[in-house]
Amino acid sequence: MTESPDVPEAHDDAQPIESRGDNRSQRPRSDAFKTFITSGWGARVDLELAAGPAAPFTADRRARVSAQFPGERLVVPAGTFKVRSNDCDYPFRPHSAFAHLTGLGGEQEPDAVLVLHPVATGSGDDGSDHQAVLYFRPLAGRETEEFYSDSRYGEFWVGARPTLADIATLTGIRTAHLDDLRDALGKDVGATGVQLLVVPGVDEAVEAVVEEIRAAEDSGQRDALLAEALSELRLVKDAYEIDQMRLAVNETIVGFAKIARDLPIAIESERGERVIEGTFGAHARLAGNAVGYDTIAAAGEHATTLHWTLNNGVVRPGELVLVDAGLEVDSLYTADVTRTLPIDGTFTDVQRRIYTAVLDAADAAFAAAVPGARFRDVHSAAMEVIAARLGDWGLLPGTVEESLDPEGQFHRRWMVHGTSHHLGLDVHDCAQARAEMYLDGILTPGMLFTIEPGLYFKSDDLTVPEEYRGIGVRIEDDVLVTAEGNENLSAALPRRPEDVEVWMATLLTD
Repeated sequence: MTESPDVPEAHDDAQPIESRGDNRSQRPRSDAFKTFITSGWGARVDLELAAGPAAPFTADRRARVSAQFPGERLVVPAGTFKVRSNDCDYPFRPHSAFAHLTGLGGEQEPDAVLVLHPVATGSGDDGSDHQAVLYFRPLAGRETEEFYSDSRYGEFWVGARPTLADIATLTGIRTAHLDDLRDALGKDVGATGVQLLVVPGVDEAVEAVVEEIRAAEDSGQRDALLAEALSELRLVKDAYEIDQMRLAVNETIVGFAKIARDLPIAIESERGERVIEGTFGAHARLAGNAVGYDTIAAAGEHATTLHWTLNNGVVRPGELVLVDAGLEVDSLYTADVTRTLPIDGTFTDVQRRIYTAVLDAADAAFAAAVPGARFRDVHSAAMEVIAARLGDWGLLPGTVEESLDPEGQFHRRWMVHGTSHHLGLDVHDCAQARAEMYLDGILTPGMLFTIEPGLYFKSDDLTVPEEYRGIGVRIEDDVLVTAEGNENLSAALPRRPEDVEVWMATLLTD
């Protein structure tokens, strides 16, 4: 019989492990301290809020959702904090469906939940079949422990939260305390009563409450339909959204100019890609909320890795740097733009040849991105050019026609990603939409998406000439479908190789 391994003995007076994170704070706990810190404060300054510019548009969006789910209670959580490490959280960002239906986009609404309560036909908000209520954790009084001791929500730690009245004014939505949520969700739910739907995968605690309430009457199979509907609601942007996207794209263009100016600094750094990333990130925080996604600053061979975000490489004259970056404005709408720049300001002949092929593919995609076409037609147009150019270079194992056949697709070795994706609150927006609404969807004025063909020749690809190896090129623009055709929102950022060279020369000599 072997001996049992040594096991530490339990101590009756041991501090619970879940409370040991408080050891660092050394907060005073005396009654005298509590009395003193919760007294002697002046009146808070009135925020003097007005209705937000998105409010009229969000009311229309909620009405459109209401029409799809008559008689059902719809639960749209903002989400909660996500832990970065130990007791440090990532900056809070609400779920995009919540932001789209409320117009809220700051860090003040973690744990909030928008609920569309079913009412008699036509008696709801703006004549809809639902009444919206925003359940929110409001500002705590200064007499409470939350005020000074709660490092996640307390005013002393993270600043004052808005009141229920503040949020109601800002959004135009009725508000209620988050503590009232459970009772409100359970009202009239039953086998013959209201069905309860929740956007899945956003807030586990809210989902658990919903599941407990409806356990006896359904399995929530329609939750996915709610997520789908909210995603498809964003396929066509309204005027407010288009304005926000213009702002995001314009500020992104400014960020690219700052990148070009800082290329000499990047060249001198051991991790020059980080210089590029940092330059754009600083601009995004100054001009907007943040970056819309992790910036790709891929120099040389790194440009052949599609989502290179480590950004720890050197930046060498004579090579290219592929920069894929987008600024997210305060309303959370994000641009998504890519330019491939010659690091020393001038393309080599080989670089120009590859770049021009990608540009021609992008131009063909623009020509296809018109009302009445299908979304997938944009990709097909770009691929015809890519395949033809690779055929001209003798890189395909068969004919161009054989490559374009669905059973061939040889050209995709050098461009495995798609040409376009919808763009908006998410960099890959409308991701839960059905294929017939997305890939096979008919292009409609107000749709907004990217056009981003590329060619990527890895340094160890023995199927291509040695001079091509280690070169990656992508050109990405943000495109709005209009009644007349389309508008390139990012057109102010040069695309043609000769224009890129002139633009860079101007910036590098300022």
